[in-house]
Amino acid sequence: QVQLVESGGGLVQAGGSLRLSCAASGMLFRLADMGWYRQAPGKQRELVARITSGGNTAYADSVKGRFTISRDNGKNTVYLQMNNLIPEDTAVYYCRWGDMDYWGKGTLVTVSS
Repeated sequence: QVQLVESGGGLVQAGGSLRLSCAASGMLFRLADMGWYRQAPGKQRELVARITSGGNTAYADSVKGRFTISRDNGKNTVYLQMNNLIPEDTAVYYCRWGDMDYWGKGTLVTVSS
């Protein structure tokens, strides 16, 4: 079955960086569009970044210029490099297979001011 496992979250000071990873299995990863989403306390889950199977990327306005999504098809893994983090980036971050109802369990990112 499809499994998506996120890792790399943690506590970081404002201005710091983290790299999230999402390891996928049970799917033809190289053919899949992948996305990173986040959900802050009391807020709806929102799209952060997407990458197509061909490597095209798109970002939420709030993270443009600070976050970079990438993929390694040889490792069935999608990454989210997050730089210049701000407290408003605090959330649980999830990866998702395209628009399918397949999600990881999430990894918590906490940015202190």
